[in-house]
Amino acid sequence: MAIVSVFIDTFIVLNISVFTVLSSDVIVFKDGQTTLKGISLVQAAFAHSLMGSYGHAFVAACLLFFAFSSIIGWYYFAETNIRYLFGSKALLPYQILLMVFIFAGSVLKIDLVWELADFFNGIMVIPNLLALLFLSGKVLRLLKEYDEGVPYDQSRFLD
Repeated sequence: MAIVSVFIDTFIVLNISVFTVLSSDVIVFKDGQTTLKGISLVQAAFAHSLMGSYGHAFVAACLLFFAFSSIIGWYYFAETNIRYLFGSKALLPYQILLMVFIFAGSVLKIDLVWELADFFNGIMVIPNLLALLFLSGKVLRLLKEYDEGVPYDQSRFLD
């Protein structure tokens, strides 16, 4: 299920946005820079090419739903990991920290919020690469067992 949402989000929605922007003729350059950037550019493209005056509201509503569902999804993943790693007692500090960041994200300049989001998503590479490094032996062992036709036993993932 998770791969379906990634496909829909990164392939279908992003390509529709890109092709709408490229075909709408709303990109205007001034002193070597575009006059519109980010979501303003996408809103202008949808308003110009597809939806008229409703384009701005449509893109804003889509962004609202995307942001809300992303916050819920990331919250759930993090809560599950925190509960597993530190126990239920660590959930309250996490929830307070989350509320602080949500509030900060709603009052900071949008460019800074996107840059921070990109930065924190980028540094997620570090724990993922460490996990890949530490689990590579287990993955190779399980792959070898699979290739040899050893029956599947979920308890082998827990050792």
